[in-house]
Amino acid sequence: MQARKKYGLLGLCACCWLVFFYWGGGVQLRLLRLLTRQRGEVVRPWPNWTDRAFLPRYAHLDELQTDPGTAESPRQRRQAWSAIYKDSRCRMETCFDFSRCRRRGREGFRVYVYPSEKNDRVSESYRKILTSIAESRYYTSDPREACLFVLGIDTLDRDQLSGQFLPNVDERIRGYPLWNDGRNHLIFNLYSGTWPNYTEDLGFNIGQAILAKASLNAEHFRPGFDVSIPLFSKDHPQKGGERGWLVRNATPPRRKYLLMFKGKRYLTGIGSDTRNALHHIHNGKDIVSLTTCRHGKDWEKHKDARCDHDNLEYERFDYQELLRNSTFCLVPRGRRLGSFRFLESLQAACVPVLLSNGWELPFSDVIQWNQAVIEGDERLLLQVPSTVRAVGNERVLALRQRTQMLWEAYFSSVDKIVLTTLEIIKDRVFSHISRNKYMWNSLPGGLLVLPEYSTHLTHFPFYYLGLGVSPGQEFTAVIHAISPLVSQSQPIMKLLQVVSKSKYCSQIIILWNSEKPLPSRSKWPPMPVPLTVTDGRRKTTSRFLPHVAIETEAVLSLDEDTVLLTSEVNFAFLVWRSFPERIVGYPPRSHFWDPLKRAWGYTSKWTNDYSIVLTGAAFYHRYYHYLFSHYLPQSLRTLVDRTSNCEDILMNFLVSAVTHLPPIKVAQRKQYKELPSPQVGPSACGTKSVPWANPEHFNQRQECVNTFAGWFGYMPLVHSQFRLDPVLFKDQVSVLRKKYKDLERA
Repeated sequence: MQARKKYGLLGLCACCWLVFFYWGGGVQLRLLRLLTRQRGEVVRPWPNWTDRAFLPRYAHLDELQTDPGTAESPRQRRQAWSAIYKDSRCRMETCFDFSRCRRRGREGFRVYVYPSEKNDRVSESYRKILTSIAESRYYTSDPREACLFVLGIDTLDRDQLSGQFLPNVDERIRGYPLWNDGRNHLIFNLYSGTWPNYTEDLGFNIGQAILAKASLNAEHFRPGFDVSIPLFSKDHPQKGGERGWLVRNATPPRRKYLLMFKGKRYLTGIGSDTRNALHHIHNGKDIVSLTTCRHGKDWEKHKDARCDHDNLEYERFDYQELLRNSTFCLVPRGRRLGSFRFLESLQAACVPVLLSNGWELPFSDVIQWNQAVIEGDERLLLQVPSTVRAVGNERVLALRQRTQMLWEAYFSSVDKIVLTTLEIIKDRVFSHISRNKYMWNSLPGGLLVLPEYSTHLTHFPFYYLGLGVSPGQEFTAVIHAISPLVSQSQPIMKLLQVVSKSKYCSQIIILWNSEKPLPSRSKWPPMPVPLTVTDGRRKTTSRFLPHVAIETEAVLSLDEDTVLLTSEVNFAFLVWRSFPERIVGYPPRSHFWDPLKRAWGYTSKWTNDYSIVLTGAAFYHRYYHYLFSHYLPQSLRTLVDRTSNCEDILMNFLVSAVTHLPPIKVAQRKQYKELPSPQVGPSACGTKSVPWANPEHFNQRQECVNTFAGWFGYMPLVHSQFRLDPVLFKDQVSVLRKKYKDLERA
């Protein structure tokens, strides 16, 4: 009973205290506020979280303060996005008209570029994009043939504070009769939004258009519809581009510095949180993380206590030297999610460590980025050093090698970025004939793998080694003939007998390019293998057409006056089976750089160094016929046909561009030399027979070398001193012990 009275009394006291505090204390506080306002004082009933007196000194005050104008809730971001992109649920099935592309099969994938108006400003970067499309095999000048449309209006920079910003884009594109709410249109963009939030607002309604955009947020990315592209500078090369910096199989895989960053520090606004904190991981030894406030017009107005020290430290290190000597490179977000540091790190084989939460990485639909980058978290910056230290040497080397493959396949030039974008869209349109992930993420890259040829990995020579596949054991001989058939003693008759005796020969195809009519089958000698004579239509490039009659993987390309032995053919074929992705043959040639003329030169001098093996007597994979006819531009093939020259050089350019390797020269008889042919016909190099001393012949070939290098954007030919001979070749031992005895006979 007493306990009950005790608890009741305590409850009553508590109630009285609450009532007193609410009615009395509240009144007193209100009276106190009223009195202090009358005296002009400001009462702060609780200390502000930025007060130095109440804040532990673990970081500077400026690092913890953010621009109140930049705070934006997730709901606000979603509302802003839905207002900008009303067709955010677009997919190929709902917002793309496939019928425009399938009128002529895969040949129906054509891209039309709207003509630019006279007064339009076009940036250097957008001009390069439009040039890449116009020079591609997909371009059409007829909008009725087009599957895809690209605006002539420069939409790359949609920052309203930028000098490149174009107003009234909405009104202009709605005036296009083919706009159709953006359906089947492709819009390129590098910069969107403006200060302070840098939203993804382009300033016009893209409707149902496909967006090829840099710094795409994963929340707004429309999978299978949009294409994320990298941020690149106006100085990014149009074609070719520089090679990656990693020397093949470079060891040790680690460099002088473990981790590095050198770049701008934003004092306020979006992106400042991440970059303001980078100095915490800098130790000046194996981790170099440098930022500078010295950028922009008003940087001194916003400088903090750390700026002067950071600026001095920043100047102590050279950026290029850091790139070349660092194993990992930090790639933090800037004002937008993307950064120039990304492509710079890929080229330098410095493994990118990404600090850009929510960034949809470039070409993420097809590239497996976990094999080339390390994705960090902006909120866990202090864990980055321990994370990269834990990566083993084998993994480091694999990551660095992958950066080089991706850089050279997709990012080294504007051409490659644009063509990769188009190929991704094309694979979506023709999904039943498209590349798989292995093709996109293995050498030589998706751009050089044409799915129209095949979608099976085992049909491409550069995948044999990785798949553990061996090429076939037979070859098809293709003989280029332009001389009239007048005698059974002509060189071509002897060549037919030599080639047909090879136990590896499956069939012989004669490509008839003579002005005389095609001879009947009775004019040709009986053969132990099938013989097919087909009309080459007097085009030099017809020797590299993807003839349906070629059923074997290996092709032996021959000129009609080539002089060989059956043992030479057999040995070269066995060598090719070990190197099926390369050209394997006999007559070598070389290129060189002429510093006086500042141009490439061509030489036929016999030296130990070569970069070309002439296709007048050479083995290669039949896929290169398809690539020659469908990948190379019509302008180069027209040049070859007009001059009846240089097709062998062009094929060497193509194969070396695919493999990044030189051709292979095999042993040949000493007497095998190129001499003027007594009859009108091709020589051993596969060109129209002319005296080799004729300067015009070599002038044409030197011009071809420079023209081809200009189209590729770099020199793909690779020098080599490697030659393969049979075992015991020219050794001082009994001939009976040698398998290829005839190769040493004069």
